[in-house]
Amino acid sequence: MLTRLSAAAVLLAVVLSGTAAAVPPPPPNPSDAEISASRAEADAKAARVGELTGRLTQAEARLQELLDHVSYKRELANKARVDFETAVAEAEAARREAASARTQADAASRAVEESRKALDEFVAASYAQRSTVGSISAYFGAKSPEDLLARAQMLEAVSSSSLNALEQVTRDQGAAANLDSAARAALKRAEEKQTAADEAKRVADAAQQEAVAAHQAQASATAELESTKDSVERELVAARGEVTGLEAQRRQYDQWLDGKKREEEENARRAEAAAAAAAAAPPAPAAPARPAAAAAPAGSRVQIVINRALAQRGVIYAWGGGNHYGPTYGVRDGGVADSYGDYRKIGFDCSGLMMYAFAGAGVFLPHYSGYQYNAGRKVPLSQMAPGDMIFWGPGGGTHVALYLGGGMMVEAPHSGAVVRISPVRYGGIMPYVTRVL
Repeated sequence: MLTRLSAAAVLLAVVLSGTAAAVPPPPPNPSDAEISASRAEADAKAARVGELTGRLTQAEARLQELLDHVSYKRELANKARVDFETAVAEAEAARREAASARTQADAASRAVEESRKALDEFVAASYAQRSTVGSISAYFGAKSPEDLLARAQMLEAVSSSSLNALEQVTRDQGAAANLDSAARAALKRAEEKQTAADEAKRVADAAQQEAVAAHQAQASATAELESTKDSVERELVAARGEVTGLEAQRRQYDQWLDGKKREEEENARRAEAAAAAAAAAPPAPAAPARPAAAAAPAGSRVQIVINRALAQRGVIYAWGGGNHYGPTYGVRDGGVADSYGDYRKIGFDCSGLMMYAFAGAGVFLPHYSGYQYNAGRKVPLSQMAPGDMIFWGPGGGTHVALYLGGGMMVEAPHSGAVVRISPVRYGGIMPYVTRVL
């Protein structure tokens, strides 16, 4: 009886440790409340982005209106400047015309005075000699008929030329006075135009400055609004990534739960079969010595790598940190990492996390993503499977993460962050993943 029970126990142990791979430890299982809260936050961010997009559209339209207004005011200012320059030129020409007319009027006045003076002298002399024009006394003293005729012709010529000259000078004086009056009127009108143009220029310049100030203020407000929108959009991307990550965790947990259930059912079935076989089996001879255990199958090793990486979620990022045995102090980089104090933190960088994860499966990677890129077989990105390393940058030297499946990965992202699950980012990604197991 004892021999039969021992044989049954051995058979049961063999059945339970058969070729079926054991289900790994359970992955995280976010609650429904966590997933709902994450979705609500993402929806709120999306609504906020929509609101900001609408406001930004209105702001940009207003900005264009103000820009058009500035252009219009600038053209008005240009017009005012042209009108002002024209008015100044007209006023200057009117001043020159008035000065010329005044000069002509002054000259005509002097000529009239001189003609009057000469005529007065002639009349006075004729009166003193009793030889005025039309008087018979002007002919007394003539010594011959020729002298008498000469006196008559002289008196007639003097009288006629003096009177004609006086009449012409008087006409010239009147014309000059009229010209001077017209020039003064033109000058007054030109000066009034200049004054009006000067005021229009001042008003136009002020309006242009006001329009430019309004445009600058709107441009500043629009830029601030656009910056806010960009910030909220980044928050939306992060929120959606969080939702995707939690949903992926839930799917992964559900898959694990299904696998665990199948494992338990299979174990129960095999246990029943083993018990039945043990009951019917004859006494077994002593079992020979068991050979050494074979290496774990690749699927189990992949799950070990994934589990080790996932177990480090929440560990702080430290540039240069991490090795085959766990997180370590970071190192100085003389730049960004130092500004975050990474050299004072105990954590992982991206390649350090890969070192720790794969060391659990007996694979010891170097601490550089570029070398890790060449540590295994290259597989097209479209064929990547859980446990593959994903790389970014030339030769994979920028960043590395571990693919989990379902479009998700685990990574140590950057200074200031922690080890986390994230959706796969395709910007700058290498076209091949590296499969080590």
